[in-house]
Amino acid sequence: MSTAPVFAGPDAAVPRHVAIIMDGNGRWAKRRLLPRAAGHRAGVEAVRRVTRAARALGIEALTLYAFSSENWRRPAEEIGDLMGLLRLFIRSDLAEFQRENVRLRILGDYRRFPTDVVTLIDDALARTAANTGPSLAIALNYGAQAELTRAARRLAERLPPEQIDEAAIEGELETRELPPLDLLIRTSGEHRLSNFLLWQAAYAELLFVDTLWPDFGADELSAAVADFGQRQRRFGGL
Repeated sequence: MSTAPVFAGPDAAVPRHVAIIMDGNGRWAKRRLLPRAAGHRAGVEAVRRVTRAARALGIEALTLYAFSSENWRRPAEEIGDLMGLLRLFIRSDLAEFQRENVRLRILGDYRRFPTDVVTLIDDALARTAANTGPSLAIALNYGAQAELTRAARRLAERLPPEQIDEAAIEGELETRELPPLDLLIRTSGEHRLSNFLLWQAAYAELLFVDTLWPDFGADELSAAVADFGQRQRRFGGL
């Protein structure tokens, strides 16, 4: 969904759409001489803190990069741990989403996941579909290059080349029902996008922080929003 650019100054409003690459669970666990699974469990707690903080700040849409299409290369045991945490998160937090009028959305091909996980996700999507409050989008088995490839193929099947423009492509993206991306945060000190929202990030503000994801919370999100408010977004202008 496209809107006219907003040129933000020092008193800018809170970003409408924030995305986060949640990085650092493994390093958080290693520093504490704990198994990686403990880092992922702590990461789920950070998800809860940040989603609640985003609602309190008035952020309309929060998108979290939970499982990339490249994460299948990880050890089977770790993937199993992540699936278990996803099951637990959906079962334990769905009631809160309904109570807080949060609409859950999924980016990516989650149907590659175990059948029971797919069923849980389908149920959560159906039960929050009518909610009219903030959106929580979780990227599962998501890769931006694959997203763009699928969009191009669908458009090529039904439109002549001269009719394929930026608006047509945006209409095929999995974020088409979300506000334009304003702020993309990556935790843990890494400085790359890792195949996440490549199209949507074209004019988003980028923020790379050293904090490991399990240590990220309301204060860190508030600081990121404050940093965003100090930036001037020119969208190619002066």
